[in-house]
Amino acid sequence: MPILTRPDGTEAEDLHLSRRGVIGSLFFSGYALAALSAEAAPITTAADGLVIEEALIPNGAATPLPAYVARPAGKGRHACVIVVNEIFGVHDYIKDVCRRLARLGYVAVAPEFFYRSGVNLPALTDFAEIRKVVGQASIDQVDGDVRATSAWMKAQKFARGDRIGITGFCWGGAVVWRAAMVDPDIRAGVAWYGQLKPLIARAAELKAPVLGLYGGKDQGIPVADVEAMQAALKAAGKTGSSIQLYADAPHGFHADYRPSYTEAAATDGWARLLAHFKANGVI
Repeated sequence: MPILTRPDGTEAEDLHLSRRGVIGSLFFSGYALAALSAEAAPITTAADGLVIEEALIPNGAATPLPAYVARPAGKGRHACVIVVNEIFGVHDYIKDVCRRLARLGYVAVAPEFFYRSGVNLPALTDFAEIRKVVGQASIDQVDGDVRATSAWMKAQKFARGDRIGITGFCWGGAVVWRAAMVDPDIRAGVAWYGQLKPLIARAAELKAPVLGLYGGKDQGIPVADVEAMQAALKAAGKTGSSIQLYADAPHGFHADYRPSYTEAAATDGWARLLAHFKANGVI
């Protein structure tokens, strides 16, 4: 099973095989095969004490935006976090991240950004097919869906619409940076190894502080890009935004269903996520 090395997917030159990698050498695998890795030990978070539901979020499209929602049961209003998926869609790992946040008292919402394709993305195993689906989601469309999600949150009786954060992984990491630029309802963002190169020149556009969590051994995001973004943030006076670089971590170090999972970096990054949200009023 190949290790995902880039925010937008593994390329042929990045291919490395794990102990059970023979089957993966036949084609680039998506979530469906990655979840079956011999090395995988996915974290499973219980749903007791939570409300788990699917929302249909109005976004101006003929068919509204589906989203996985996990939130604390009972009365009360809670701070919110938008959870942005990897290129593999809203699969079990992303849903589990939502439940982890919900158990900490958040309303966690994972929109199905690729729903317009009508494809069950997590079930795909051909990487060319996965890329085709992902490529259909334009930047403007995705950013609009993020704004629609935060607007929906503000209208829910169980949500604190004035306390909205966003976090995202891989493909979703870049979405986080952009959301902090274009969605005025976002108070803070945490981007896990999202592509930086197209966003460095836009650092001054940030309206909410972003914490970036990156791996020093990420073959798709060079340390030079991380350093360039750090310099751009400093030059723009964005003192609330920063990047934590884990020198020995690869791309996808938080993804506990893949061999790339790096427990020390994932655990530290999660603690930093919670501290960043708390420091910026998403609590």
